[in-house]
Amino acid sequence: MSTPVGFLGIGAMGRPMAINLTQAGLPVVAADPNPVATGILAQHGASIVETARAVADQAPLVHLCLPTVAIAAQVAAEVAKGGAVKGVINHGTTGSAYSKTTAAALAEKGIAFLDAPISGGVAGAEAGTLAIMCSGDKATFEAAQPALEAMSGQLTYLGAAPGAAQTMKLCNNILFFCNLAATCETMTLGAKAGLDPEQMLTIMNKATGRNFATEQIMKQFVLPRSFDFGGANYIIQKDLELWRQEAEAYEVPSYIATLVRALFRQMIAEEGVREDASRIALLMERMAGAEIRKPE
Repeated sequence: MSTPVGFLGIGAMGRPMAINLTQAGLPVVAADPNPVATGILAQHGASIVETARAVADQAPLVHLCLPTVAIAAQVAAEVAKGGAVKGVINHGTTGSAYSKTTAAALAEKGIAFLDAPISGGVAGAEAGTLAIMCSGDKATFEAAQPALEAMSGQLTYLGAAPGAAQTMKLCNNILFFCNLAATCETMTLGAKAGLDPEQMLTIMNKATGRNFATEQIMKQFVLPRSFDFGGANYIIQKDLELWRQEAEAYEVPSYIATLVRALFRQMIAEEGVREDASRIALLMERMAGAEIRKPE
């Protein structure tokens, strides 16, 4: 029998990632407190056990895809008690400080650590086209490559330093948040001036203003008024705080990101932590007194 791949965190991102592992023919052993999530994964052939420790008793490499730093720390400590585990692979956005601390703690138990944060949203997780950036133990990266490639469209190893991939992920995230906020602000101005938002996007996407928000989020989730991109506000809130910590740790200026963080914090306070990040458009609309809709 092939060596099982451990997976913990079967949420909006983790579930399709784990399903892609099974579809690639890899035997998956998983645990999650949500019986609906584990039931779906079992239907795809995964073996379901009760605890993180039980996963680590069977799988030499255990993948974590968890929503908060606190949960990731708790689960990593539980995984470290397993009898089979040789390496822990962290797909969550947890910041470089967590990676350095966790790598050191696991090393004391003879367990390697690899950061492998993900980008591409739920759609990328479902399609198996995530960008996965990795740093940490090179041997663990090489051993995990078949699993990582089954979930990704772009796989990059950034070196052995713990936390390097987390810093890269936070740089990408803050650029995305800035682009999203700026795009929504721009679109509200155009809407208030009477411009057709679809024509605005057509022009921007062939011009220098093009970004992920103009190409994907506005057309698919804002103009139809569905606001269901898949980025929950509580995750955005966590990532923005991690960016603040990262910028302070490296003593770099963060003028634009700080303003964008304040805008998202205001939106989250008004819309709720369980709502979608694309609702930043609604905050901009309220502030501008205009809606991003096609003219009547």
